[in-house]
Amino acid sequence: MAGTPVQVTGTVLTTRRVDAYHALTVVAPGIAERHRPGHFVSVAVGGPRTSMITRRAFTVHDVKPDYGGTVELVFTVRGPGTAWLAERRARDTLDLVGPLGRPFPLPRDPVHCVLVGDEYGAAVLFPVADALMERGCRVDFLLGGASADRVFGAMRARRMAATTTLTTEDGSLGLRGKVTDALPSVIADTRADAVYACGPMDTLRAVTAVAMEFDIPVQVAVEEAMACGIGVCMTCVLPVIGDDGVTRMVRACADGPVFRGERVRFEDVGTIPFDALGAPGGGARHAG
Repeated sequence: MAGTPVQVTGTVLTTRRVDAYHALTVVAPGIAERHRPGHFVSVAVGGPRTSMITRRAFTVHDVKPDYGGTVELVFTVRGPGTAWLAERRARDTLDLVGPLGRPFPLPRDPVHCVLVGDEYGAAVLFPVADALMERGCRVDFLLGGASADRVFGAMRARRMAATTTLTTEDGSLGLRGKVTDALPSVIADTRADAVYACGPMDTLRAVTAVAMEFDIPVQVAVEEAMACGIGVCMTCVLPVIGDDGVTRMVRACADGPVFRGERVRFEDVGTIPFDALGAPGGGARHAG
Protein backbone atom coordinates (compact mmCIF):
# COMPACT_ATOMS: atom_id res chain seq x y z
CA MET A 1 0.00 0.00 0.00
CA ALA A 2 2.88 2.37 0.77
CA GLY A 3 3.39 4.75 -2.14
CA THR A 4 0.29 3.63 -4.07
CA PRO A 5 -1.45 6.87 -5.12
CA VAL A 6 -5.10 7.55 -4.35
CA GLN A 7 -7.47 10.37 -5.20
CA VAL A 8 -9.19 11.95 -2.22
CA THR A 9 -11.38 14.91 -1.42
CA GLY A 10 -9.57 16.56 1.45
CA THR A 11 -10.89 19.17 3.85
CA VAL A 12 -8.67 22.14 4.61
CA LEU A 13 -7.95 22.04 8.34
CA THR A 14 -5.79 25.13 8.77
CA THR A 15 -4.18 27.83 6.65
CA ARG A 16 -1.29 30.02 7.72
CA ARG A 17 1.35 32.37 6.42
CA VAL A 18 4.95 31.42 7.03
CA ASP A 19 6.82 34.61 6.19
CA ALA A 20 6.78 34.78 2.36
CA TYR A 21 5.00 31.44 1.99
CA HIS A 22 1.59 29.85 2.40
CA ALA A 23 0.97 26.60 4.29
CA LEU A 24 -2.20 24.51 4.04
CA THR A 25 -2.93 21.52 6.25
CA VAL A 26 -5.41 19.18 4.57
CA VAL A 27 -7.18 16.14 6.01
CA ALA A 28 -6.21 13.40 3.56
CA PRO A 29 -6.04 10.02 5.36
CA GLY A 30 -5.40 7.84 2.32
CA ILE A 31 -2.47 9.98 1.22
CA ALA A 32 -1.01 10.54 4.69
CA GLU A 33 -0.70 6.84 5.49
CA ARG A 34 1.00 6.09 2.16
CA HIS A 35 3.39 9.04 2.21
CA ARG A 36 7.16 8.61 2.32
CA PRO A 37 9.69 11.49 2.55
CA GLY A 38 10.11 13.05 -0.89
CA HIS A 39 6.67 12.15 -2.24
CA PHE A 40 4.47 14.91 -3.63
CA VAL A 41 0.77 15.46 -4.27
CA SER A 42 -1.10 17.05 -7.16
CA VAL A 43 -4.00 19.37 -6.43
CA ALA A 44 -6.87 20.44 -8.70
CA VAL A 45 -7.14 24.23 -8.63
CA GLY A 46 -9.75 26.78 -9.61
CA GLY A 47 -12.93 24.96 -8.64
CA PRO A 48 -15.23 22.67 -10.69
CA ARG A 49 -15.92 25.16 -13.49
CA THR A 50 -12.43 26.54 -13.91
CA SER A 51 -10.46 26.81 -17.14
CA MET A 52 -7.35 25.71 -15.21
CA ILE A 53 -7.55 22.05 -16.14
CA THR A 54 -4.03 21.00 -15.11
CA ARG A 55 -3.20 20.20 -11.52
CA ARG A 56 -0.45 21.80 -9.45
CA ALA A 57 2.24 19.68 -7.80
CA PHE A 58 3.36 20.29 -4.22
CA THR A 59 5.85 18.54 -2.00
CA VAL A 60 4.69 17.54 1.47
CA HIS A 61 6.15 19.40 4.43
CA ASP A 62 4.51 17.51 7.26
CA VAL A 63 2.36 14.46 7.86
CA LYS A 64 0.45 13.90 11.09
CA PRO A 65 -2.01 11.26 12.32
CA ASP A 66 -4.62 13.86 13.33
CA TYR A 67 -8.16 13.25 11.98
CA GLY A 68 -7.02 10.01 10.40
CA GLY A 69 -4.09 11.66 8.63
CA THR A 70 -3.18 15.16 7.47
CA VAL A 71 -0.64 16.57 5.03
CA GLU A 72 0.77 20.08 5.01
CA LEU A 73 1.69 21.79 1.74
CA VAL A 74 3.99 24.81 1.54
CA PHE A 75 4.07 27.03 -1.54
CA THR A 76 4.49 30.52 -2.92
CA VAL A 77 2.09 32.28 -5.26
CA ARG A 78 3.41 32.10 -8.81
CA GLY A 79 0.29 32.27 -10.97
CA PRO A 80 -3.50 31.97 -10.99
CA GLY A 81 -3.47 28.37 -9.73
CA THR A 82 -1.42 28.99 -6.61
CA ALA A 83 -3.21 32.33 -6.11
CA TRP A 84 -6.51 30.42 -5.98
CA LEU A 85 -5.03 27.90 -3.55
CA ALA A 86 -3.76 30.69 -1.29
CA GLU A 87 -7.35 31.92 -0.94
CA ARG A 88 -8.62 28.61 0.50
CA ARG A 89 -9.87 28.67 4.07
CA ALA A 90 -10.65 26.12 6.79
CA ARG A 91 -13.45 23.68 5.81
CA ASP A 92 -12.93 24.26 2.08
CA THR A 93 -12.34 21.05 0.16
CA LEU A 94 -9.56 20.13 -2.26
CA ASP A 95 -9.17 17.34 -4.77
CA LEU A 96 -5.78 15.70 -4.20
CA VAL A 97 -3.92 12.80 -5.79
CA GLY A 98 -0.97 11.25 -4.00
CA PRO A 99 1.46 10.24 -2.89
CA LEU A 100 3.26 10.59 -6.22
CA GLY A 101 6.82 10.20 -7.40
CA ARG A 102 9.79 8.36 -5.97
CA PRO A 103 10.79 9.21 -2.39
CA PHE A 104 14.26 9.81 -0.98
CA PRO A 105 16.31 6.65 -0.42
CA LEU A 106 17.47 6.31 3.18
CA PRO A 107 20.77 4.85 4.38
CA ARG A 108 20.72 1.44 6.03
CA ASP A 109 23.26 2.43 8.69
CA PRO A 110 23.59 5.56 10.84
CA VAL A 111 25.57 8.19 8.92
CA HIS A 112 26.11 11.95 9.00
CA CYS A 113 23.74 13.78 6.63
CA VAL A 114 23.65 17.41 5.54
CA LEU A 115 20.22 18.60 4.38
CA VAL A 116 20.36 21.61 2.04
CA GLY A 117 17.18 23.57 1.41
CA ASP A 118 16.90 26.70 -0.72
CA GLU A 119 13.79 28.82 -0.08
CA TYR A 120 10.57 26.76 0.21
CA GLY A 121 12.35 23.74 -1.25
CA ALA A 122 13.45 23.19 2.34
CA ALA A 123 9.91 22.09 3.28
CA VAL A 124 10.32 18.58 1.84
CA LEU A 125 13.48 17.97 3.87
CA PHE A 126 11.83 17.90 7.29
CA PRO A 127 10.12 14.51 6.80
CA VAL A 128 13.51 13.31 5.49
CA ALA A 129 15.20 14.57 8.65
CA ASP A 130 12.67 12.76 10.85
CA ALA A 131 13.21 9.51 8.95
CA LEU A 132 17.00 9.84 9.10
CA MET A 133 16.98 10.52 12.83
CA GLU A 134 14.77 7.49 13.43
CA ARG A 135 17.60 5.46 11.86
CA GLY A 136 20.17 6.99 14.18
CA CYS A 137 21.66 9.36 11.62
CA ARG A 138 23.12 12.73 12.52
CA VAL A 139 21.30 15.55 10.71
CA ASP A 140 22.71 19.01 10.00
CA PHE A 141 20.65 21.64 8.17
CA LEU A 142 21.83 24.28 5.72
CA LEU A 143 18.95 26.58 4.77
CA GLY A 144 18.94 29.70 2.64
CA GLY A 145 16.98 32.20 0.62
CA ALA A 146 17.16 35.57 -1.03
CA SER A 147 16.13 37.30 2.21
CA ALA A 148 15.17 36.41 5.79
CA ASP A 149 11.47 35.99 4.98
CA ARG A 150 12.34 33.46 2.25
CA VAL A 151 14.33 31.10 4.49
CA PHE A 152 11.92 28.32 5.38
CA GLY A 153 11.94 26.28 8.58
CA ALA A 154 14.84 27.87 10.47
CA MET A 155 13.30 27.50 13.94
CA ARG A 156 12.21 23.90 13.39
CA ALA A 157 15.62 23.02 12.00
CA ARG A 158 17.35 24.47 15.07
CA ARG A 159 15.14 22.40 17.36
CA MET A 160 15.84 19.07 15.67
CA ALA A 161 19.27 19.19 14.01
CA ALA A 162 22.75 18.88 15.46
CA THR A 163 23.62 22.19 13.76
CA THR A 164 21.75 24.64 11.56
CA THR A 165 23.47 27.07 9.20
CA LEU A 166 21.46 29.88 7.60
CA THR A 167 22.34 32.02 4.60
CA THR A 168 20.67 34.92 2.82
CA GLU A 169 21.76 36.64 -0.35
CA ASP A 170 21.07 40.08 1.15
CA GLY A 171 22.68 39.29 4.51
CA SER A 172 19.46 39.85 6.48
CA LEU A 173 19.78 36.49 8.27
CA GLY A 174 22.77 34.30 8.97
CA LEU A 175 25.70 34.34 6.56
CA ARG A 176 25.63 36.54 3.49
CA GLY A 177 25.59 34.49 0.31
CA LYS A 178 24.00 31.34 -1.06
CA VAL A 179 23.68 27.94 0.56
CA THR A 180 26.30 26.62 -1.82
CA ASP A 181 28.81 29.17 -0.56
CA ALA A 182 28.57 27.70 2.94
CA LEU A 183 28.21 24.05 1.92
CA PRO A 184 31.92 23.10 1.72
CA SER A 185 32.60 24.21 5.29
CA VAL A 186 29.41 22.54 6.58
CA ILE A 187 30.37 19.24 4.94
CA ALA A 188 33.90 19.48 6.35
CA ASP A 189 32.84 20.54 9.86
CA THR A 190 30.16 17.84 10.20
CA ARG A 191 32.19 15.13 8.45
CA ALA A 192 29.16 14.48 6.30
CA ASP A 193 28.67 11.13 4.60
CA ALA A 194 25.76 12.20 2.38
CA VAL A 195 23.86 15.26 1.17
CA TYR A 196 20.12 15.63 0.60
CA ALA A 197 18.93 18.75 -1.23
CA CYS A 198 15.91 20.51 -2.67
CA GLY A 199 15.63 23.87 -4.35
CA PRO A 200 15.91 25.59 -7.72
CA MET A 201 17.85 23.79 -10.45
CA ASP A 202 20.82 26.17 -10.25
CA THR A 203 21.13 25.45 -6.55
CA LEU A 204 20.93 21.68 -7.05
CA ARG A 205 23.55 21.86 -9.77
CA ALA A 206 25.95 23.71 -7.47
CA VAL A 207 25.18 21.46 -4.47
CA THR A 208 25.91 18.41 -6.60
CA ALA A 209 29.23 19.88 -7.73
CA VAL A 210 30.30 20.47 -4.13
CA ALA A 211 29.26 16.98 -3.01
CA MET A 212 31.20 15.47 -5.90
CA GLU A 213 34.29 17.42 -4.86
CA PHE A 214 34.01 15.79 -1.44
CA ASP A 215 33.25 12.42 -3.07
CA ILE A 216 30.05 11.87 -1.10
CA PRO A 217 26.64 10.85 -2.48
CA VAL A 218 24.00 13.52 -3.08
CA GLN A 219 20.26 13.01 -3.49
CA VAL A 220 18.32 15.89 -5.03
CA ALA A 221 14.59 16.56 -5.35
CA VAL A 222 14.23 18.54 -8.57
CA GLU A 223 11.79 21.40 -9.01
CA GLU A 224 10.47 20.85 -12.52
CA ALA A 225 7.09 22.18 -13.67
CA MET A 226 4.61 19.29 -13.76
CA ALA A 227 1.18 19.22 -15.38
CA CYS A 228 -0.26 15.73 -14.94
CA GLY A 229 2.01 14.47 -12.15
CA ILE A 230 1.66 10.85 -13.27
CA GLY A 231 4.03 10.59 -16.22
CA VAL A 232 1.59 11.01 -19.11
CA CYS A 233 2.05 14.55 -20.44
CA MET A 234 5.87 14.58 -20.67
CA THR A 235 6.18 18.26 -19.69
CA CYS A 236 8.67 17.60 -16.87
CA VAL A 237 11.31 15.57 -18.73
CA LEU A 238 15.01 16.11 -18.04
CA PRO A 239 18.20 14.31 -19.09
CA VAL A 240 19.48 11.75 -16.58
CA ILE A 241 22.32 9.27 -16.98
CA GLY A 242 21.29 5.66 -16.28
CA ASP A 243 23.22 2.86 -14.60
CA ASP A 244 24.40 1.80 -18.06
CA GLY A 245 25.91 5.22 -18.80
CA VAL A 246 23.22 6.11 -21.33
CA THR A 247 21.37 9.42 -21.07
CA ARG A 248 17.58 9.18 -21.19
CA MET A 249 14.91 11.83 -21.07
CA VAL A 250 13.10 10.82 -17.89
CA ARG A 251 9.99 12.19 -16.23
CA ALA A 252 10.60 14.15 -13.04
CA CYS A 253 7.14 13.22 -11.73
CA ALA A 254 7.20 9.45 -12.28
CA ASP A 255 10.93 8.65 -12.38
CA GLY A 256 11.75 11.33 -9.77
CA PRO A 257 11.47 13.88 -8.36
CA VAL A 258 14.41 12.44 -6.40
CA PHE A 259 17.56 11.60 -8.35
CA ARG A 260 21.21 11.02 -7.65
CA GLY A 261 22.64 14.46 -8.25
CA GLU A 262 25.60 13.31 -10.29
CA ARG A 263 23.28 11.54 -12.72
CA VAL A 264 21.29 14.68 -13.62
CA ARG A 265 22.75 16.61 -16.55
CA PHE A 266 21.91 20.00 -15.11
CA GLU A 267 23.75 21.85 -17.87
CA ASP A 268 21.37 20.28 -20.41
CA VAL A 269 18.06 20.70 -18.55
CA GLY A 270 15.54 22.24 -20.92
CA THR A 271 17.13 20.60 -23.95
CA ILE A 272 17.38 17.15 -25.50
CA PRO A 273 21.12 16.34 -25.58
CA PHE A 274 22.34 15.02 -28.94
CA ASP A 275 23.56 11.82 -27.26
CA ALA A 276 20.32 11.04 -25.40
CA LEU A 277 18.59 7.80 -26.24
CA GLY A 278 16.25 8.49 -29.18
CA ALA A 279 18.07 11.68 -30.23
CA PRO A 280 20.04 11.73 -33.54
CA GLY A 281 23.23 10.68 -31.78
CA GLY A 282 21.31 8.80 -29.12
CA GLY A 283 22.65 6.07 -26.89
CA ALA A 284 26.21 7.32 -26.67
CA ARG A 285 27.74 7.00 -23.24
CA HIS A 286 28.11 10.31 -21.45
CA ALA A 287 31.69 11.12 -20.52
CA GLY A 288 32.11 12.50 -17.04
